[in-house]
Amino acid sequence: MDIQALTKFAANNLGIIFFVQTFLLVVLLGFTINASWKLSYMRKRYRKMMTGVEGGNLERMLVGHIDETKAVAEENKRLQEDLATAKELLSRATTRVGIVRFRAFEDMGSDLSYAVAMLDSHNDGVIFTSIFGREVSRSYAKPIVNGESSYTLTQEETQALKEAMGKGGGR
Repeated sequence: MDIQALTKFAANNLGIIFFVQTFLLVVLLGFTINASWKLSYMRKRYRKMMTGVEGGNLERMLVGHIDETKAVAEENKRLQEDLATAKELLSRATTRVGIVRFRAFEDMGSDLSYAVAMLDSHNDGVIFTSIFGREVSRSYAKPIVNGESSYTLTQEETQALKEAMGKGGGR
């Protein structure tokens, strides 16, 4: 088509072309209004989000939370170290006790003598034995390593040791 034919077509259909252009302009205006409304809505949400709680800035709030998280992580690390130290100390603390009361002499009226085994979680500790008589009292202490003593144990001391070793967990 040449230019004269195109000009003649445009002149003959001027009303239709005007109507189509107007329709397209209204559609584009609708899209523009819709986009403007959505942009306005997003700006309001952005301002509200950036304002944050009690007027604070979201960025400052996030940085504050990061700093708090780092502080909590450092405190947690320190607590883990303290816990390990406490576990080590507790493993050496006396946590198991066995007590046996007995009558050392037939002519005594009650169970005044006793054997006490005091052990840690590794079954290390001591057995204290006290024998009461009418005229004299004697006390003994025997070391315990890994649940055994290098000294000969009496029946009552062995019973107290077994009772103490039977309490709690072991290694």
